[in-house]
Amino acid sequence: MTKTQVLVIGLEPTLVDFSSMPDMNAGKVRAGLEADQAKLAALGYEAELCLTDLGETAADVVARKLSEKAFDCVVIGAGIRTLPAYFLLFEQLINVVHRAAPGARICFNTRPSDTAEAVQRWS
Repeated sequence: MTKTQVLVIGLEPTLVDFSSMPDMNAGKVRAGLEADQAKLAALGYEAELCLTDLGETAADVVARKLSEKAFDCVVIGAGIRTLPAYFLLFEQLINVVHRAAPGARICFNTRPSDTAEAVQRWS
């Protein structure tokens, strides 16, 4: 049986300014992403992280990753989607995913630790 292939796209946590989010930091985000990657594996999914810069090469990085294999589900993280500074990056990445993986389900997490729930909603 083939595992559902999941790509989780997010910002490289060490590049994010957490000054407006006192309860968050790069270590917590990284730990949440890795924990949810392990949770997805335990649920029978094969999940890969694709962490990008703040926009300079992000679209190219995501397009290259999507060209490596067919992904059944693509998660775009809350850091890209909810922070106003990254609105244009979010829009750009949606279009990259739409073009490069037209058959993939797209889902969104609300924090680094609920990625598995987002994937389960759409796979």
